[in-house]
Amino acid sequence: MPELPEVEITARLLDRALAGAPIESALAPGINALRTFEPGLERLAGGTLVHVGRRGKLFVVRLTAAGGEPLAVVIHLMSAGRLQLYDKRASPRDRTARLLLRLDGERELRLREFGSKQAAWVKLLREADLDVEPALAALGPEAWPQPPDPEALQQLLHSARPLYTALRDQHVIAGIGRSWGDEILHAAQLSPFKRGSDLDATEVEALGTAIRTTLDDAINYYEQTLSLPLPDKLPLPLHVHRHAGEPCPRCATPLASISFEDYVLCYCPTCQTGGRVLKDRRLSRLLK
Repeated sequence: MPELPEVEITARLLDRALAGAPIESALAPGINALRTFEPGLERLAGGTLVHVGRRGKLFVVRLTAAGGEPLAVVIHLMSAGRLQLYDKRASPRDRTARLLLRLDGERELRLREFGSKQAAWVKLLREADLDVEPALAALGPEAWPQPPDPEALQQLLHSARPLYTALRDQHVIAGIGRSWGDEILHAAQLSPFKRGSDLDATEVEALGTAIRTTLDDAINYYEQTLSLPLPDKLPLPLHVHRHAGEPCPRCATPLASISFEDYVLCYCPTCQTGGRVLKDRRLSRLLK
């Protein structure tokens, strides 16, 4: 699933290319993806794309209708969506297309979704309604560019839930998912199963620093390596996630993993769990 760094760099690149672009028309080939009906997409014809931004993992594309009314398109990529700019209009045979914003010339901002789940969604809202849109209003504070200070972070995480679960909860802190959750906890040298309520002040500060520096590094990497057109798969600069069995970049211990139903958690036994290799969910439910 695209997380904060991937959404941030996509929004930056698209905004640089599209701010002020006239909109010719808007279509929703993936009818299930469009979750609003008023205002209708036809209101965008003759309007202008004003800004491409984000909130957490969601895109917020601000536009004006032909009559000047400010509108916004909120987009959630879910696990397999991509927001991409093309110099040619989509073929009717492109079964991945969920939303098409047709711009000046032949350019097209296209929401595509790969796989069979069809979970990505789009809402067209009046800008005045953004503050009360549930998907945005329910989000916690941003993980980047400035994560919550240590006192606020401790309050957010002060529960019996494991850190790995709490960090991925968008109601707690917005933008972190499975991939960057692994990277952040490794950078902070914290067990993914340590309870938030058990963190001491030093650990909270280390976690806050790890959130900021890990996401900083990822976004800086993308700034240096990516440009439009964006590929279907971005090159993830991961050192721990998806690297089970490889040497830890800090201590060279083989990285371990725990497999869940549809994803894998990776960690370093030496750096994060006091030398203990945690039992895999596939083999045992006894995680301590």
